[in-house]
Amino acid sequence: MPQTFLKQFLLVLFSLTLTFSVSANEEKIEQPVVEETAIKEKSFLASFNESIGAILFFDLAGGSIQVDNIDADGNLIDPKEPKKTVKIYFLVAFLALGSIFFSFYYRFINFRLLKHGVDVVRGKYDNPNDQGEISHFKALTSALSATIGLGNIAGVAIAIQTGGPGAVFWMMFIALFGMCAKFSSATLAQYFRQENSDGSISGGPMYYLEIGLKDKGLKTFGLVLGVMYSILLMAGAIGAGNMFQGNQAMGAVGLSLKKLGADAAFIDQGSFKYIFGAVLALSVGAVILGGIKRIGNATSKIVPLMCAIYIIAALYIIIHHIDKVGSSISLILTNAFSPTALFGGIVGVMIIGIQRAAFSNEAGLGSASIVHAAAKTDEPVREGVVAMLGPIIDTIAVCFMTSMVVIITGKWTADVDSTGQTLQKGAIMTLDAFGSVITWFPYLLTICILLFAYSTMISWCYYGERGWVYLVDKLSGAGNGIKSVIGFRIIFVIFVFFGAINSASDIIDFSDYLLLSMAVPNILGSVFLAPFVWKKTKEYLGKYKEGKFKVYN
Repeated sequence: MPQTFLKQFLLVLFSLTLTFSVSANEEKIEQPVVEETAIKEKSFLASFNESIGAILFFDLAGGSIQVDNIDADGNLIDPKEPKKTVKIYFLVAFLALGSIFFSFYYRFINFRLLKHGVDVVRGKYDNPNDQGEISHFKALTSALSATIGLGNIAGVAIAIQTGGPGAVFWMMFIALFGMCAKFSSATLAQYFRQENSDGSISGGPMYYLEIGLKDKGLKTFGLVLGVMYSILLMAGAIGAGNMFQGNQAMGAVGLSLKKLGADAAFIDQGSFKYIFGAVLALSVGAVILGGIKRIGNATSKIVPLMCAIYIIAALYIIIHHIDKVGSSISLILTNAFSPTALFGGIVGVMIIGIQRAAFSNEAGLGSASIVHAAAKTDEPVREGVVAMLGPIIDTIAVCFMTSMVVIITGKWTADVDSTGQTLQKGAIMTLDAFGSVITWFPYLLTICILLFAYSTMISWCYYGERGWVYLVDKLSGAGNGIKSVIGFRIIFVIFVFFGAINSASDIIDFSDYLLLSMAVPNILGSVFLAPFVWKKTKEYLGKYKEGKFKVYN
């Protein structure tokens, strides 16, 4: 395809995205299906979002699961009110079933090689001469920097408020199965990764879907899935992995500054958001313009630091309320299997937990495999073992800490916060829970939010640019993608600024839909490639049991 057409195509794409981002003016809504309560003219993207929702988030039960509206004591609120419909969203079920399939197909490799995975991350098998760009540890921290984010702070609070404490159990339950989905994607990404002309590595679902399925005689099918994935990946990177992160970081920092006495007018209507957006954009640009090696160096320092700060603060609150730990865990387990209809019954609580876990650790989406493809190793299965540790750290550790803080402080049932203001969903509930023990903890949490958002953006830029490289190579010839990748990085930095100064609800919802939609081509193609992965896994297990792997550290 001629270069002029490619440039025109990218220019139009950029212009449309910019127009949509500036014109959107509402707060982002976390739930995947949004119902409009106000009568107003819908934007093009809002209408498009509804169409996507109707296709990928339709109710598999067809509205047949209905429960009474009851209060916390189990009493019927109003017999005349219509019953509550519990929806089983197609895409949420697709993600869950995909993860369960991989767990059984790979014989629960996540438990069998768990200790081995820890040894690999510690550098026990790191050979500096292996092909790749970053170590196993840096690959894991780079992947975690994209998944440990606002979903761990706001998402968990939303899960508890909408699904009750029992949603936490189902979040952790599905995370165990999600480990095998991550194992599958990272292993395939390593096997089918490509070396670019500048020596950098490109890999991920778009490559293993095309090349792997081509080897199985499904050339056209693989190419379609690969192109589809790369488009969804870039859209998700700019929206959910960029603009939403910057917007939420700006909001959290602004709120903390106002509590410290800063001029509210300057924060809300003044130039603060423009200054913040510019500084954040320059900070992100300073890292991402250096490529994956600089990203890996940054995340290897930021991720352990932010996790340590957050977990230590959470542990302090848990220890402060140590007498309530047992009852809180009991509440989680009881609510997870309770037939009460307060949160939609067992099915309703389960769906909410699985849904929030998908937002949290991205298992099944395949995005983390893009950075795992760059790890230095001559054993692709080894990097799959490293990748499966992600959901343990992200969901089972960090999300569980958040849930315990929210439940143990009782904030999940509160109607107002400590200042008497109406309690809202998400990060505000978590902030108030932290502040209930020590007043300055919310400021510490604000620092965590800023670090979470920053690390998420730099990792998602790398994901998006790999989609760019793949798609440009397909449109204009091999090699042109890596030559023009600086273009995507510049666009990404620009949108960091726009994310901070705009709410952009429509484009964020649009990007979130496309982000979760990545699961469709990835899981579908990975199921076809599962026999190949299992064959290579058995070969690796044989070598490992026979002690054939050289130890370096």
